[in-house]
Amino acid sequence: MTDWVTISSLATAGGTLVLAAATFASVRSANRSARIAERALQVGLRPLLTPSKLEDPLIKVLWVDGHHSRLEGGRATVEVVDGVIYLAMSLRNVGSGMAVLHGWHPAPRLLRADESHAEPEQFRSQTRDLYVPPGDVGFWQGAFRDPSEPGYAEMCEAIQERRRVSVELLYGDHEGGQRVVSRFGLSSTRDGSVWLASVGRHWNLDRPDPR
Repeated sequence: MTDWVTISSLATAGGTLVLAAATFASVRSANRSARIAERALQVGLRPLLTPSKLEDPLIKVLWVDGHHSRLEGGRATVEVVDGVIYLAMSLRNVGSGMAVLHGWHPAPRLLRADESHAEPEQFRSQTRDLYVPPGDVGFWQGAFRDPSEPGYAEMCEAIQERRRVSVELLYGDHEGGQRVVSRFGLSSTRDGSVWLASVGRHWNLDRPDPR
């Protein structure tokens, strides 16, 4: 005699299992789609800074104390005036998102590629917000004002001797994420009249590095 109750229960269980499997597959697919969409959004917000091109336009840089510099494309400003060290670079954002500069960390020599970057808490904060739009030109600026602060004497000596120096910039997207450290080198001509900027390495802080 056919046990219709058992058959019905088995059919119901089988249908529930199929429905659960379909739901699981659907959730996995939705999660995968969400991750892809999130990654696409992050890529759209991601900045990457390099020195600007030599043919890029002139930028006028003004400091809070009234000091100003004319910053040509691909170049840097390295000056010691009345005991203050003024530093600036012309930058180009080759990424797809707005670059918001958070801080900077100088070194009175050219850092090697195998040397690690400074930790985020070691960076000097910017005194005002600096932005570099995607695909466009902007600038970074910083200054040493206190001769007694660590690193001042070494940086001043390096500049006066026209040695190559390094500056690491800490920046991220306009939402405060995707932080990057980029290491720049500043090199002087023999007479010290022109300083050129170059970039050595980039490090991702909030996501895996590509290398």
